[in-house]
Amino acid sequence: MPPSVEADPAPDAPASAVSGYAVETRGLTKIFGSQRAVDGIDLRVPSGGVYGFLGPNGSGKTTTIRMLLGLVRPTSGDHDILGHPMPEELTAALHRVGSLIEGPAFHPHLSGRANLRRLDAADARSDARTAASRIDAALDRVGLTPAANKRFGAYSLGMKQRLAIAAALLAPRDLLVLDEPTNGLDPQGTREVRHLVSELASDGISVLVSSHLLAEIQQICTHIGVMSAGKLVAQGSIDDLRATRTARLHLGTPDPARAAAVLAKLPVSQLVSGDETVSGIPSEDLAPEDLVRALVAADVPVRRFTVDRPSLEDLYVSLTGEGFEVRS
Repeated sequence: MPPSVEADPAPDAPASAVSGYAVETRGLTKIFGSQRAVDGIDLRVPSGGVYGFLGPNGSGKTTTIRMLLGLVRPTSGDHDILGHPMPEELTAALHRVGSLIEGPAFHPHLSGRANLRRLDAADARSDARTAASRIDAALDRVGLTPAANKRFGAYSLGMKQRLAIAAALLAPRDLLVLDEPTNGLDPQGTREVRHLVSELASDGISVLVSSHLLAEIQQICTHIGVMSAGKLVAQGSIDDLRATRTARLHLGTPDPARAAAVLAKLPVSQLVSGDETVSGIPSEDLAPEDLVRALVAADVPVRRFTVDRPSLEDLYVSLTGEGFEVRS
C-alpha cells in the first residue's frame, strides 16, 4: 500500500486550519513582581469551537487574554493566534480577531450607528466606501437595527454589550475573544448575548469566552479551560472532562442492607447505606442495567435507581475549591 500523502492547505485557508487551533499557547507565563499571575499554561482553543475560559476572580484569566491580544508582554512562553506566531505577526493575526475586554466604551451622546462609524473610521484597514454597508450588517447581526439611531446612553446593558460585539464584527473575523461579556447583565441581557454567541459560532467563528456564569458555559461552549491560582488545571470538551470524574449510583430501596450486600459483590465500592437508600461507586465496566438486573435477581425491591456523573459545577468546585455563580 503506498504511503498516504496529506494535501497542502488551500492558499486562502486560514492559518489556524493547519494546526486545528485558533489559539495555542506554550508555557505562557506572566510574573508581576513576586506574583505569578499566569504560570506556564498550554491553552488549546479549537478552531470553530466555543471555548469557555473559567476561573475565580484573580485566577489569571484576564491577564491571559491580555497576553493573547498583545496588550501585555509575557514573561516567558509563546503563543499563536490563528496560526500566526505572536508578537512577530501581531498585525496579521489581530486583523482577523474581534475582542471585548472589560466592557464596552462608547460615547453616550452618540447613537449606536454613529459610534460604530467613528470606530470604523479609526481603523486604517477599513474601506470608507463600504463603511455604511458594513455598519448596517454589523448592527443587523446583533439585532440592533431598530435601535441604531438611539443614543448609546439610553441603551440597556444587554444592548450595550451587543453593540460592543457589533464593533468587533465591523471587519470579517475568524476569532472573537470576549472577556465577561455578560458581566452585570440581567437574565434577559444574558440570554441575548448567549444567543448571539451561539449564532456566531454556528457561522464558523471561533469564540473564546471568559465567564463566571455556569448556565452560559453549559449552553454555548463546546470546550472549557479552568484556571486556578494562575494555573490551567483542566482543559478539554465538557463531556470528556465530566467523564474523568467518577460516577456514583443512588438506589432507593426498603432493604438497604441486602442491597448493599449485593452491590458489594459486583463490585461497587464506597457503599453508603441510609434510611432506605444506598449509594456507591460502580466499577467502570458495570452497566447500569447490569446493576439493576443483579438487584432484581436477588429479590431486592428497587424504587429508584440513578447513576450520575458529576455536573460541570461539581467539576469546577473540585478543581478550584470555590463555588460558581449560577444564573439563567
